[in-house]
Amino acid sequence: MHADQTPCPPAERAVEVHQPTPLPPAVAVPAPVVPVQATTVPAVASIVLPDGRVVTGYAINPAQSEPVTAKPPVSRAAVNVALGGVGFLAVCGGLILLTSFIAALTAFITQLITLAAVCFGGWIAIQVFSASGHQGGTTVNIRKATFKRNHFHS
Repeated sequence: MHADQTPCPPAERAVEVHQPTPLPPAVAVPAPVVPVQATTVPAVASIVLPDGRVVTGYAINPAQSEPVTAKPPVSRAAVNVALGGVGFLAVCGGLILLTSFIAALTAFITQLITLAAVCFGGWIAIQVFSASGHQGGTTVNIRKATFKRNHFHS
């Protein structure tokens, strides 16, 4: 649409149609085949294709793969020894970890006991030193008391 909002007819364009041009078939002129004497082996081999073309190139011998050597079978005893060694190493590693864990746990418990002893000892020290500061409670004068038959009389 234009600025004045009037529809305009579609523009007609010149259309060019390109058609593919077929190529003429290649005319193969058969090359003369040179006869080879049976006593000599040519360094270059030539092959004549059915359409008359000649392909020339070096003859390639197929690559010979190396013979596969038979591997000796692995004995069951060797497999069992190897598996036993792996198991033994796993157990040893587990025991090392277990002993390390037990040593760490023992050190932790020892530290907890030491901490409890220090705290409890401090609490007792506070009780003893704070009790001597005031004179509350019952005071007994032992010099005036008399003892008879395991009884205490004053």
